[in-house]
Amino acid sequence: MDDRMWYQNSDVSLVIRTDFAHLRQWEEIQTAIAEPQTEDGFTAFVTFIDDRAYESITSSQLVGMVPADVNHAIAFLVDAKTLTHPDLPILVINLYDYVEGLEDQGKGPQYGATFRVVPAEMWSVQNNLTISNMDWEDFAGNVDGDGIFRGFE
Repeated sequence: MDDRMWYQNSDVSLVIRTDFAHLRQWEEIQTAIAEPQTEDGFTAFVTFIDDRAYESITSSQLVGMVPADVNHAIAFLVDAKTLTHPDLPILVINLYDYVEGLEDQGKGPQYGATFRVVPAEMWSVQNNLTISNMDWEDFAGNVDGDGIFRGFE
């Protein structure tokens, strides 16, 4: 596995493919994520990682792979559930949980936590969590009963 991807601009989040059985859906989801999602043209700032070295990895395995000296707030996994669910819900992984006074800063209780997001709302999650404009709970606390964030009502 190539750690260089973690050292790219941390304002650009990684979207990592872990399922290689659904090529057409992978192509569709890349297009859906990259499309402007609002009248103002907001998009998610992401880099797509399409490398079989990440095949079938889980969120906890990914958290264990993140080098200690990188500053990514979140990462996204495109797994089998993403590519086979009608809403294409992408897994969001919290890679930085700030808690004031914590000795191991960034590793608070929500470090490694997950929820899923539909492609049309990825821009909001990515943009706001990357610059700390909103907190993890703002999104994770607003998922539907199935654990998917579909936007604020």
